[in-house]
Amino acid sequence: MSSPVSSAFWRGLRNAAPFLLVVGPFGVVFGVAGTAAGLNLAEVMGFSILVIAGASQFAALQLMSDNAPTIIVVATALAVNMRMAMYSASLAPYLGRASVGKRALVAYFMLDQSYALSAVEYETRPQMSMAERLAYFFGTIIPTGLPWYFFTLLGATAGRSLPEGLALDFAVPITFLAMIGPMLRTTAHVAAAFTSVVLALLLAWMPYNSGLLVAALGAMVVGAQVELWQKARG
Repeated sequence: MSSPVSSAFWRGLRNAAPFLLVVGPFGVVFGVAGTAAGLNLAEVMGFSILVIAGASQFAALQLMSDNAPTIIVVATALAVNMRMAMYSASLAPYLGRASVGKRALVAYFMLDQSYALSAVEYETRPQMSMAERLAYFFGTIIPTGLPWYFFTLLGATAGRSLPEGLALDFAVPITFLAMIGPMLRTTAHVAAAFTSVVLALLLAWMPYNSGLLVAALGAMVVGAQVELWQKARG
C-alpha cells in the first residue's frame, strides 16, 4: 500500500501528464527558433536551463533578433516572468515552511503548469502535510519541467529536418489557454485577463513589444483594485 506522500507524487505526475502534449512542441519550437536566430547549441541550451520559462525566452529571443536594446530585452523578459513572483506569493502559505533547499528547488521549477495544478490541489486538499505538498509539486514537474530540456535539444539539433508543414507553433497559445482558462475563477481574475488583452491590442503599435509591459502592469492594477472592491463589499 502506497504512502500518502507517494500517492501525492504520482497524483501530481498524472495530473500534469497531459501538458506533455504541448510542452514537447513548445520546446522544439524554441530550439528551432533559437538556432534560426543565430544562437549556437550551448547558447540555446543555456537559455532553457538557466531561464526555464518558455514565454519570456520567446519574448527575449524575438527582441534579440530585432536588435532591440539590451535594457528592453531584459525588462521585457522580467515583465513576462513577473507572474512568477505572484505565483510564489500564492504558494507561500502552503510551502513557505519548507527547508531553504526545497524552496529553492520549487522556485527554480515554478512553471505555469506546476503552479496552476498545485494551487488547485492545495486549495481542494487543505489537509495535506508539507511532505505531501512538496511531493505533489515535484510530481507535476516530471512531465512539464524536465522534458523541456530534451525537446529544446531536439529542436536545436534536428529541428531543421522536421517537415515545414508540421506547424508546431500551435503549442504556444494552446499551452496558455489550457492553463489560464481554469484559473479564471473570480471577477478579479477575469478583469485582469480582459484588461491585459485590450491593452495589448491597443498598444501593439509600441516599439519592441513594449506595449506588453504596460498591458501587464495595467492588468495587475485592475485585478488588485477589483479584489479590493470585492473585499470592501464583503
